[in-house]
Amino acid sequence: MTVDAKSLALDLIARTEEAAENVACLAVDTNITFSVEDIVDAVERGLPADYPAPSSGGATRRDMIGQIAQDILSGALYEGMGEGEGLEPKG
Repeated sequence: MTVDAKSLALDLIARTEEAAENVACLAVDTNITFSVEDIVDAVERGLPADYPAPSSGGATRRDMIGQIAQDILSGALYEGMGEGEGLEPKG
């Protein structure tokens, strides 16, 4: 599977956003607390077997997903975005 870094990052963000929403809804429905690890696990379970992993540096894919999840939950991922703006930079 050959994917450029930007596409991979945007895909992981989208997958992590979906997992965060699903885990949060499940937590509300069951009244059970959740952690970032629960979101990471949900994302990992949904990845295809040949999904790329980082090839350099010390961070694992789980580390990257965990940081994305933390940034989603804290709102840091969306800081500086205006209403209706997505993660794609303006042309």
